[in-house]
Amino acid sequence: MIVVTGATGNVGRPLVRALVAASEKVTAVSRRITGRDVPAGVPFRQADLADARTLPPVLDGADKLFVLTSGDFVSAGGDVGAVLDAARAAGIRRIVLLSSQGVATGSHPDDLEKPVTRSDLEWTLLRPSGFHSNTLAWAESVRAERMIAAPFGDVALPPVDPDDIAAVAAAALLEDGHAGKAYVLTGPALISPRQQASAIADALGEPVRFVELSPAEARARMLRFMPEPVVESTLAILGTPKPAERQVSPDVEAVLGRPPRTFAAWAARNAAAFE
Repeated sequence: MIVVTGATGNVGRPLVRALVAASEKVTAVSRRITGRDVPAGVPFRQADLADARTLPPVLDGADKLFVLTSGDFVSAGGDVGAVLDAARAAGIRRIVLLSSQGVATGSHPDDLEKPVTRSDLEWTLLRPSGFHSNTLAWAESVRAERMIAAPFGDVALPPVDPDDIAAVAAAALLEDGHAGKAYVLTGPALISPRQQASAIADALGEPVRFVELSPAEARARMLRFMPEPVVESTLAILGTPKPAERQVSPDVEAVLGRPPRTFAAWAARNAAAFE
């Protein structure tokens, strides 16, 4: 059985669907998950990764685990080592950790990865760039004003479709040959916030105005829902990315046998969120 944590999120939801489509037994786990969050017939359990005491009941009988550590996990002082101890005690042997590209480039600390790579478990690391779905933060202003406000309007990066992250995670959980590997997951091309706004406008068939925020304005907005260290490192990547953070990675295509999806395709698929 495979346990998917963060099962209500942008990666967890499509991962659960992919595993169900592969006829795997899955338990979907999140802090506030309900039956509305999972496909019919999929068992779901509430648990908090930041409190490892909640994990033994949801891991019972599983042999594989997908671990998604959010900003809330970091803010709450979550301990990946404690998660691994609970996993090991439950008989988990294969673990896939959703990390970030910033760990590979040195923009983010590797505190979350170290306990995994130093463990005796069969592990795979996923290091995605920014998610296409991060632009859902613009949905309210697009719906209300047909306007998008963001910093660093012309700095282009290669964000990735969360469905592609989920597909790579499914492969790492289901297939042999991924143990001990760290995959950097990006989209197929560089795209700037201004270009993303244009793609959303195309998906809607209506003009969308782009307003560039100053770094200070962006920082103030991000601090409403992100821990300060995460805000600072994120702004650094968005504004002054390292060369490696601007590179398109071959790893999605290498694992899946197809190119990663474009932002325009994601915007077309999710246009209803901006209408």
